[in-house]
Amino acid sequence: MRLDGLHETKLTRFAQALVDQQAARIAVPAQAAAAGYWFGGGSMIAKDDGRLYLVGRYRNPGDSRTGLEAGQRGLELAIFCSADGGTTFDKVVSFGKADLDVGPRRVLSIEGSALHWIDGGVELFVSSEKTGIGYPAGWESYHKPETGVWTIERLQAEGIEALQEAAPETIIESADPRFLHVKDPVAYDAQHGELVLLFCTHPYCWSSSNTALTVRARGLQKFDTPCFDFFPRGFSWDVAMTRGTAVIDVPPVGIFRDVRVSLLFYDGGESLRNLDEHTRAVRRPRGYSCEEIGGVAYFTNGDFAEVHRLSENLPLLVSPWGTGCSRYVDVLRTAEGFIATWQQSQSDWSQPLAINFLSNEAAENILTT
Repeated sequence: MRLDGLHETKLTRFAQALVDQQAARIAVPAQAAAAGYWFGGGSMIAKDDGRLYLVGRYRNPGDSRTGLEAGQRGLELAIFCSADGGTTFDKVVSFGKADLDVGPRRVLSIEGSALHWIDGGVELFVSSEKTGIGYPAGWESYHKPETGVWTIERLQAEGIEALQEAAPETIIESADPRFLHVKDPVAYDAQHGELVLLFCTHPYCWSSSNTALTVRARGLQKFDTPCFDFFPRGFSWDVAMTRGTAVIDVPPVGIFRDVRVSLLFYDGGESLRNLDEHTRAVRRPRGYSCEEIGGVAYFTNGDFAEVHRLSENLPLLVSPWGTGCSRYVDVLRTAEGFIATWQQSQSDWSQPLAINFLSNEAAENILTT
């Protein structure tokens, strides 16, 4: 169901207040203040005692066009804990590439991840590029030397620290050339207890980023067959990439009391490489691979089959610094309000993890006035 202009205006204001580029501060810095260095691509969860747990990966330069052995690329997955509401974070768990190997499949680069509470413990979804898989028959020549294929694994344990000893199990992989690479899991608890896992896909040629989803019914371990085309790419600034990164339910206040609305944050861009622009044309961040900019969409009544963009013609979330990159948004609802995190380009072109808090009072004021 498409909402009217007033509803969409309030949703836009709410999304931009969550991902407030100017008000944000750095929660976790990258390992160097330079292009190609960042931290993020994960999520945050809260424990009953108020502690926050944040997962993400450190990425240092590395180029798949010359083989990932030529650089460090995604070198560490780390979990941080905050006991002061997100003011400071301390690292409590760390995974190197070898820690996430699956049998003979060796990890070349760690990508997106997500934490999720389960009965009696916690699960960690993590994606990585691995050796030992190969391209499907007939497509072998498209496999770049010294690169791998992306898959998504799950680790389960009784507590956060115990994840360090958990064995990764592959839960999503694909041999379809259209969706060959799968990565960047996003966990969303739906209304009736089912878990919706969004993830990003790439074709054999790496020419685009797309969003897929799969559902796990309450009480089960296995996920349903994925839907690979529920949220297609856009037609303008996001024509090359649409990668969902977070789903957050809108508070049922004001004109939203009578309709259940969920926001879907996503990363987008016009191309895989930085475009050469006309010297006298409008200059704007266009988004490209590893420097995506942010969009927002919504759906109503839990219906993922009908998603509407708030950012049809232009992005909504752009860093005022560096390349404009603003991506991998995650939003956690707490008793006090909303905590948003995202990778934000800096003037030095690094991408540390930015964090912003929006109180319940401020959110309700945006949605009701």
